[in-house]
Amino acid sequence: MSDINRFTRRGATRARAVVHDGRVYTVAISPVKSASMEDQAREALKQLDAHLAEAGSNKSRLLTVTVYIADMARKAEMNRAWDAWVDLANPPQRACIGVALEGDDLIELVAVAALLED
Repeated sequence: MSDINRFTRRGATRARAVVHDGRVYTVAISPVKSASMEDQAREALKQLDAHLAEAGSNKSRLLTVTVYIADMARKAEMNRAWDAWVDLANPPQRACIGVALEGDDLIELVAVAALLED
C-alpha cells in the first residue's frame, strides 16, 4: 500500500493537496472576492499553481480540471484567464459545471495531476 501525503496547515480541516500513487489531488478557490469572474479565475489559477508546486507537480502535469462556476453566462470571463494560464503544449481534460457556490465565490477548481518525474 502506498503512502498518502497531505499538505495542510496546522489546525486546517482540509488539505491544500493530497498525493497518492503518483497523483496530486487539489482544490483551489480565489482568496480575492472580486466581482470579476476573470479576476477570481486568475487568483484561483495562481493558487492551483502553488498547490501543485508544493506537492511536487505543475500545470504541465495536469490530467484533469473540473471548473465549478457560479454563472455559466460569464464563462467567457473564466476562459480568458484559463487561456492565458494553461500550458498549451500539455492541456488537461477540462469540464465546466454551473453551481451555486458559497458567499462571494464565483469559481472553484478541482484538479488531478501527475507528480513530476525524477
